Amino acid sequence: MLSRQYLREHPDEVRESLEARGYDTDLDRLLELDDEWRSLKSEGDELRHERNEVSSKIGQLKGEGKHDEADAAIERSQELKSRIGEVEARADELESALEQRLLELPNVPHESVPVGEDEADNVEVDRWGFEDLRDLPGEVVPHYDLGEDLDIIDEARGAKTTGAGFYFLKGDGARLEHALIQFMLDVHREQEYVDVFPPIPVKSRSMRGTGQLPKFNEDAYRVGGDEFDDYTDDDLWLCPTAEVPVTNMYADDILLREDLPLKHQAYTPNFRREAGEHGTETRGIVRVHQFNKVELVNFVEPDESYDRLEALVDEASEVLERLELPYRVLSLCTGDLTFASAKTYDLEVWAPGTDADDGPEMGGRWLEVSSASNFEAFQARRAGIRYRPEHHESAEYLHTLNASGTAVGRVMVAILEYYQNDDGTVTVPEALRPYMGGQEAIEGHEKVGESALGAED
Repeated sequence: MLSRQYLREHPDEVRESLEARGYDTDLDRLLELDDEWRSLKSEGDELRHERNEVSSKIGQLKGEGKHDEADAAIERSQELKSRIGEVEARADELESALEQRLLELPNVPHESVPVGEDEADNVEVDRWGFEDLRDLPGEVVPHYDLGEDLDIIDEARGAKTTGAGFYFLKGDGARLEHALIQFMLDVHREQEYVDVFPPIPVKSRSMRGTGQLPKFNEDAYRVGGDEFDDYTDDDLWLCPTAEVPVTNMYADDILLREDLPLKHQAYTPNFRREAGEHGTETRGIVRVHQFNKVELVNFVEPDESYDRLEALVDEASEVLERLELPYRVLSLCTGDLTFASAKTYDLEVWAPGTDADDGPEMGGRWLEVSSASNFEAFQARRAGIRYRPEHHESAEYLHTLNASGTAVGRVMVAILEYYQNDDGTVTVPEALRPYMGGQEAIEGHEKVGESALGAED
């Protein structure tokens, strides 16, 4: 979250950033509440000081036999106590209101972020792999049709067992998913990432710490407890991204300068309702409610965070380059930034099987497989993550960053479409073959059950 001091000192900058992001927030009311809170805190300090002085005189007055003055001092002490109680109660009420309003304020974009309203205003900053594209079939079959033909993706049975937006991977489809996960983890280990395997359910406090709550509670799967209740054992949400548990590993901790930069990677299944998005992707595994992802989370000193952001983009990109998948890099505009981000780069892989209105000039479409973001101190302040620059110095908030390294399902879509052959098989990218026992092609499986009879006709 933004600090109150920052809001007091830079109200115009915050207003401009909110407008650029498309947020309609009553910042003036927040500042009024803060002014009242500070006034009450000051009044409370003065009242306590006066009460201490009055109380210290009561015994002296009694000892001097000045009983009338002592009684008046006692009466004044009681009046002060009552007023202090009123002031503290109102200050606590304002504190709660201020914290809630601050939790709902997005981060301020970095000065280098392009100004724009939505994804149409994002700026392409790099493109890789388009100079020497592999030969593709005359008509590339979309992954959902190809997956059904090869019997490696089964959406119908996923919907039957769980619901729309869930699917089975079968045979070589499942093997390809496992291979991608292990391959990505190995790539990032070479980049000196430390593996963690986090809990999948997370508490409301953790969701708030990284900015998923309260803004995006409708997108998350609640599995226990009352909404936003931090005080019960069943206060749990299904992990929407490993960013949540991995960042909050260090909630309320003080790290040391020599600990930084701290680089963690985690594979997790992720769960999102994606409220309001239903119907936008009715087929395939691009927009689903459960998906696998390898996440990269960084904790760094503030003056190093933007250099680390550029390095983070390179680290995530290496996965796509080793798989020889063409991709591009976008700098997101102010209107398309996520709630907590100060600056974000999106990596979008090329999937040639389905044309899109905003797809590349050679046909197909772009699929976002990673967002590399610098949150500056926004998450650290919400989660209470600090570091001590020197052992004798006061602790201060560090900067957090993260990127997908990468989204497994969408990379699989790109592989099925880009590595597709004329005969309907799929060439296994060379980098993945060691993870699939040397297998060079996915040729499909015989379907089972009565549904297979219809496929033969």
